[in-house]
Parts: sequence; structure tokens; C-alpha cells
Amino acid sequence: MSESEQNSESLQDPAAHAASMVGHHYKVEHVYEVGREKVREYARSVQDWHPAHHDEDAAQSLGYDGLLAPLTFISLVGIIAQKRMFKEFITGYDPSQILQTDQRLEFHKPISVGDELSCEVFLDSFRQMSGSDIITTKNIVTDQNGELVQTTWTTLVARTGGEVDENIAHAVKEVIMHGAS
Repeated sequence: MSESEQNSESLQDPAAHAASMVGHHYKVEHVYEVGREKVREYARSVQDWHPAHHDEDAAQSLGYDGLLAPLTFISLVGIIAQKRMFKEFITGYDPSQILQTDQRLEFHKPISVGDELSCEVFLDSFRQMSGSDIITTKNIVTDQNGELVQTTWTTLVARTGGEVDENIAHAVKEVIMHGAS
């Protein structure tokens, strides 16, 4: 089979295409600038009331120049990274048929206001089990100085085919689009 036939076949079969992309990586195009109000908003949304997320004096008393982001703040960068991955590189999956099943975070340094975060995304592994595609991504996040901030691994279970309720598909699309803003 020629390379163009293999590419055509993998585009028709999302699982074959995803499997062929293992090892592929890309850098998220835009830097994510961590803003004071975004940290406060995120902390409220996850109900994390630690003073260092809301009060600059509290963060300074801990030795930081500005507010500290909650530990899971990195999910905002992850949403942007995964959206691009499923739009441009691992195509053929309906977002309403993708479920995050596992996440592992390795913390290297705190995220604070003023950080400019860059993210490199790797398709770490792919396998199939019980009619589902199991996709693991690895994100390496660095700051404006090139210092390692976090390494994350996210495992997703995806399915292709089958009928999808239009209302559910629309709701999932809205959640994904809202989270990427």
C-alpha cells in the first residue's frame, strides 16, 4: 500500500489515524498569560478558598510576588491543547464521545500571576479495548524563562460511530468552546 493510500485509509478510520500519530508532538501556538483575575475566578469556580489565590498580601507572606494559582489551574491550558489536538491532528472523533478517565500531574513549581505558560503536547500512547480507543497525552508546561512548571498525563476514552443526541453534542461543544476562551 502506498503512503498516500495509508494516509487516506487512516483519515477514514480515526483509530488507525490516532495510532499512527503516537509520538507526534506540537507546541501550542500561543502563550497563556496568567492573570490575577483569572486566578481568582478559577479558584472560586473550584471552591479553593486558600488566601494565596485571592489575596496578594497572603501570597506575598508565603514568599511569592503575586497570587498563586490553584494546583489544577493548568487544566485551562490543557483544554486549549486538547481542543487543537482533536481538531487538527487526531481527527474523526466527536467531542461528545470522549471521556477523560485519568489525569496525572507532576508539579515542578507553582504557577503565579504574571507567568507566561507554553505547552508542548505529545500523543503518548494509543490502544483499543472493548470497542473504545484509549488515548494518553503528555503535556510539558514551561514558563517564560523556559523553566519546567508541570508535566501532565491525560487519558481519554473515545468512541467513533453510533448515534449522538444533538442536544448532548451541542452542550459538549459549548463547554469545550467556553473553556478555551
